[in-house]
Amino acid sequence: MKRSSGVRAAATVAVSALSLALVTGCGGGSDDSSNGSGGQSSKETKAAKALSAAEVKSAIIAKGDVEGYEVDASSDQLPKFRDEVKAADAKCAPIAYTMAGLAPGDAAASASAMVKQEKKPTAGASKSLEDLTEDEIQDALTDAMSLDMTAVSLSSYEGDGAEQTFTSVSDAIDSCAKGFSATAQGTEQKITEVAAEKAAGTGDESVAFKVVMDEEGEKSTTHGLVVRHGSTIVTYYTMNIGLATTGKAYTVPAAVVEAQTAKLK
Repeated sequence: MKRSSGVRAAATVAVSALSLALVTGCGGGSDDSSNGSGGQSSKETKAAKALSAAEVKSAIIAKGDVEGYEVDASSDQLPKFRDEVKAADAKCAPIAYTMAGLAPGDAAASASAMVKQEKKPTAGASKSLEDLTEDEIQDALTDAMSLDMTAVSLSSYEGDGAEQTFTSVSDAIDSCAKGFSATAQGTEQKITEVAAEKAAGTGDESVAFKVVMDEEGEKSTTHGLVVRHGSTIVTYYTMNIGLATTGKAYTVPAAVVEAQTAKLK
């Protein structure tokens, strides 16, 4: 059976988006999406101590921490170093790092993990391709890819480094609102829009954003969240390919944010 052009287009953008989700990204935020809580005093900030590499590794979300999700803390699916990710506009770099699961600033120590929603097989999963109509193929493709994949990074900073890093991400949301291009490990992505969204309200400060990407005329939307916990920054970048390519709403999974936040208390 010959698939429709719509099915082929969906498959093309999905595969492209999946590869880019694991290696690149960009985003931003604004004052409206930040839950300012007054922050620390200048004296406390300057005296802040970064977590050690061992402490950061212990604090990053791990297997078994969140029900219904698989956690790969090896970070093998993500870039290892920030110099593997480039933004055409330097002020958008913190967003690109966030989407790549990397520390958005020059951290003393950092760690990353990929969190994937567990997917249960659907009733039609046992049917052969030959028995499916074009609409059923489209629906099956969308359903199979409708799961949240979240790149989480945890980074810690000396002194006021965490506050400065948080500000750089928040500023980038406004500065990069009209989009920019980013490259990770040789793969380029065109970002057409960055916009602030409602933040999680956790930590000392938080900012959320959406990113609209364009792949040969096919657009998809992804979501990011950056939270400061004292001298530590946690970033979340979520893509749900099935929903991103159909325009249906989704966001950074609350369960993942709650599980990571619990490990920092």
